[in-house]
Amino acid sequence: MKVAVLLESDFYEPELFYYERRFEEENIELDFVTRLWGNSELSFRGHEYGLERRCSKSFEDLSDDDIRDYSAIIVPSGMVADRLRYTEDPKIAPPATRFLARAFSYPSVLKGIICHGALLMTPMPWVLRGRKMTAHNNLLGDLRNMGAVYVDEDVVVDRNLISGRSGAQCQKFAHTIIEHLQSNTRNH
Repeated sequence: MKVAVLLESDFYEPELFYYERRFEEENIELDFVTRLWGNSELSFRGHEYGLERRCSKSFEDLSDDDIRDYSAIIVPSGMVADRLRYTEDPKIAPPATRFLARAFSYPSVLKGIICHGALLMTPMPWVLRGRKMTAHNNLLGDLRNMGAVYVDEDVVVDRNLISGRSGAQCQKFAHTIIEHLQSNTRNH
C-alpha cells in the first residue's frame, strides 16, 4: 500500500511525524507530494517548530494511473491547503484542487482530509456536496457553503472520504485510515 500526503509550508510537524512512524509500522509507503513550480525540489517550514522538510515529488506530474496506485491521499492540517489554493489564473481552479478532484473521481482511492484541509476544495464545492465531514471549528461555514454535512465528531467516515477535526486528532485519523485500508485489502 502507498499513501500520498500533500505538503507545503506551515505544516503541523507532530502530525507528519506521526504519519511517518505509524504508516511505516503498517508497511505502508508514504510519499509527500507538492507543487514544485518547475523546481526539482523545494523546502518547506513547519508551523510549530519551524522544522524543514524537503520534497521532490510533484502532484502535477502524477498521471491518472499514478493516482490510482495510491491507496489513500491525505490533505493534512495546518495551512498546507490554504497555501496550495494559489492559482495564477483566477478563472481556473488551483492545481492542487484539480489534483484532489481527480483523486475523488477514483472510488478506490481513499481521501483523507483533516482540519483546514477542506479549504483546498472550496473552489470545487460540488466535490464535497452531500458528504458527511468534520473539520476544525473555524471551517464550519466553509463546509456548509460547500454543501458538506457537518458531523460533530473527531473523525468521520463517508464511504471513501475520511475527515478529521484537527491535527490534535491525527492519531485517531491515521488509525481510521489504516483500519479502512486494511479492511479493503482483506475484502479484495
